[in-house]
Amino acid sequence: MTFALVCLCGGFGAMARFVVTVSIQRWWTHRFPLPTFIINSVATFCAGVAAAAYAYQTVDHFAYLLFVTGFLGGFSTFSTAINEMVTLARKKELAMSFIYCVATIIVPIVCVSLGWMLIAVTQ
Repeated sequence: MTFALVCLCGGFGAMARFVVTVSIQRWWTHRFPLPTFIINSVATFCAGVAAAAYAYQTVDHFAYLLFVTGFLGGFSTFSTAINEMVTLARKKELAMSFIYCVATIIVPIVCVSLGWMLIAVTQ
């Protein structure tokens, strides 16, 4: 039953990623892959909140598993970010590819930390 529920939550996460991506693409016309960047930033912040909530025993393992492994696993997309970096580099957009690479590494680390801090200050 847990397996099926994690899969279901992953499907909801993938649907949410699709909606967010399409919504942002409607108005974002620049080279920087903003939809994936926003999705991964939000996902890492939420993962930080969830991990801290689990560590402080605010949520149980089952809820953590459904949200982080299921929903956020379907919502976030590191493989798409890497593909976008390679695509930018192949189009000779080397500076943009480098900026995106650095931002894709640094910003999620900050987001996870902020998520943890949000929960830590409330404990």
